[in-house]
Amino acid sequence: MKKILPILCVLSITACVSKEKFIDTLDHKKDWVELQTQLPTYPEASNLLEFNVGPTSNHRYYVDSASITIGKDGVIRYSLVVKSAQGAENTTFEGIRCETKEKKRYALGRNDKTWGQPRISEWQRLENITQDYAQRELAKYYFCPRGLIVGSPEEAIQALKAGVHPKALR
Repeated sequence: MKKILPILCVLSITACVSKEKFIDTLDHKKDWVELQTQLPTYPEASNLLEFNVGPTSNHRYYVDSASITIGKDGVIRYSLVVKSAQGAENTTFEGIRCETKEKKRYALGRNDKTWGQPRISEWQRLENITQDYAQRELAKYYFCPRGLIVGSPEEAIQALKAGVHPKALR
């Protein structure tokens, strides 16, 4: 009995230590770190893919297919071009984080086809911003179907060309 007791003590201590490591490894997510991004070339008309944001807007919305990237940080980045019925055009370089349903504006397009820094460049929840029709539609139907980020820029481009990602319809 004296020999069994120390063995049981060692086994129970080992089990507790192993359990802590197991729980710590699986249950605690590492803090997310956003990767630094490089601005793309300014959008060209030949690369623009139009998408529909629904009846809430009479503007036309486009994504520059050449600008779409998916970072190792889980952010899909793209250039967005919005054209009004009167001919005004706004261009931005943005990112969507599917996991948290957030968007961030990295740059604003200028008239001389260069990028400028926006006043606010921080992550914002898509549900909290009423005027972000385009970003919500891109997230829901093209870039983050069912809350999961597309696997490649090509997959995002195919969804834009088709008018919706096939997984968004399920």
